[in-house]
Amino acid sequence: MRKKTLILAALLLLALSRLAWPDSQWVLQQSTLTYHISHPLHDADGVSHAARGKGNCSAGQCNFLIAVLVNSFNSGNSNRDLHMLQVTRGAQFPIVSVRFQLPETALGSPTIRADLEIQFAGQTAEYQQVQFRRVARGSNIEVLGTIPLKLSDFKVSRPELLAMPISNEVPVKVDATWRRL
Repeated sequence: MRKKTLILAALLLLALSRLAWPDSQWVLQQSTLTYHISHPLHDADGVSHAARGKGNCSAGQCNFLIAVLVNSFNSGNSNRDLHMLQVTRGAQFPIVSVRFQLPETALGSPTIRADLEIQFAGQTAEYQQVQFRRVARGSNIEVLGTIPLKLSDFKVSRPELLAMPISNEVPVKVDATWRRL
């Protein structure tokens, strides 16, 4: 009887340890995030290399989180950057976060489709089946794609120049290199 109890206890501990610790972990090693705004008179891009991220895979499912400070984007025009912080409520909501889940098998595919949950400007929006290209770089994985972000999804008023607003579509190009720990 005592032997059965010990075996059951050992199996329970093993099962609990599988739930408590991920099978694999990933860290965002480097990134370039580029948003693009379009206005009838000009186009502009804002770039950030400051995103941080992690991923945990367990029981065949991976959960990823990426976060970047709104004020880390630089468009090359300090007035534009300040106005962007104002309209996106960057002082009140300083972080943009992206969460998504994938089956662990998707990490080996050349194309990754992910359902993204994005928190930005105090709002949350979901983008379904966003496609990314996966490129192996030694032991790292580079992920490239574009998030079809729309300002209206986050209740952000479109900035205007000469009474003409920028486009509602603000695509965000993603170039992110992940390293497995």
